[in-house]
Amino acid sequence: MTTDLLRLPSPPIGRRRLLRGAAGACGALALGGLPTLSSPTLAQAASGPTSPTVLRIADYKAADGLVLDASGNTGSSYQSRFAEFASGNLIVEAINAGSIDVGSSSEIPPAFGIAAGVRLSIVAVIKDDVNWQVVLVPPGSPIQSVADLKGKRVGYVRATTTHYYLAKMLGEAGLRFTDIQAISLTPSEGQAAFEQGALDAWAIYGYSVPFAIKKGARVLVTSNGYLSGNYLYLASPDALADAGKSVAIGDYLLRLRRAFAWRAANLERWAQVHSAAIGVPAETDLEILRKNSRQRDLAPITDADIASAQNVADIFHQLGVLPKRIDIAPAFDRRFTDILSRPLS
Repeated sequence: MTTDLLRLPSPPIGRRRLLRGAAGACGALALGGLPTLSSPTLAQAASGPTSPTVLRIADYKAADGLVLDASGNTGSSYQSRFAEFASGNLIVEAINAGSIDVGSSSEIPPAFGIAAGVRLSIVAVIKDDVNWQVVLVPPGSPIQSVADLKGKRVGYVRATTTHYYLAKMLGEAGLRFTDIQAISLTPSEGQAAFEQGALDAWAIYGYSVPFAIKKGARVLVTSNGYLSGNYLYLASPDALADAGKSVAIGDYLLRLRRAFAWRAANLERWAQVHSAAIGVPAETDLEILRKNSRQRDLAPITDADIASAQNVADIFHQLGVLPKRIDIAPAFDRRFTDILSRPLS
C-alpha cells in the first residue's frame, strides 16, 4: 500500500526516462493499488434496525465488506457505512480528518501518519500472506541471488512493503539501497518496464506476480522471513471515545474474525466471489489463496506486533524516507484483546 502523506525525496532514477519506449503496455491488477480515491461507497452492508450509532468503515475493493456479505456476517444493531479507498495512506488521512471511524492498512501508512502528526489508534492486527510479495527476474536472467542485484536496475513501489523488504534483503546480502539502481514505479508502470526489458529485477506484490510468472518470470526470492505479514486495523481516537461507536467497533472486529474464518474454510467459494468482483480468472485467485503462507485472520495486539511496526518505521527512517524517528507504541490500543481472543462460536 502506498503512502503520500509526506513529500518524499526523488528516487534515484526517474520513471519517465525508464518508461520511454514502454508506453502503451497494459497494466495489471495489484493488491496494493494506487494512491487515488475510488468510488465513494462500497456497499450498505448493514442489516437490522436503524440505530443512532453509525460506524463509518474504510475498505478496499472486494475486501472486508465483500467477505462479510459472502459469509453471512453483515447483520448488526448499528448502521455500517462502507467507503472504498485505493490505498492505506488515504485511509489514514480520512481517519485524521474525522470522516472514517475504522479501516486497515499495511504497517507503513500509520508510521508516516504519526510522523506527520496524524491522530490514530491501532486496535487489531490482520495476519496475512507474504508469499506473493516477491522479487522477480526476467526469463533467462543470470541473476541467482540478491547479491547479484548490485548495480542492477530494480523496480519497486516506493514507500510500500516492496520498498521495505527490498531494503531488508539487500542489507542481509551486505548491500545498501544505494548499491542498486532503484527505480520507483507504480505496479502498472513496473509491469510495462519489466515486460519491455527495462528492469533487471522487480519487487512487486499481488496479482502482478502470478501473471508475470505465467509469462516466464522467475521468483528470485519471496518476502517470507522479511515481512511480518501484519496489516494494522486502525481506528479514530474520537470513535473509540464514543461509547456506542466503541462497542460497534468491537462487534465489527468480531464479525470480521468470523468472516475470515469462513473464508479460510471455503477457499473455492471465496475465489469465485472475489474473482468475479475484481475481474480476474477464478483459477488465478484460487492459486494465490492455496499457496498463501497463511490464511487471512484477525488477531489481538502482541508485543511482537508493536516491535514489528517499530522496525518498519525505523527502516524507513534509516532509508531517509521517514524524516524523523517515531515511537509507534503509544498508538496501539489493546481494549479489544478479549473480543479478538475468545473462541469463535
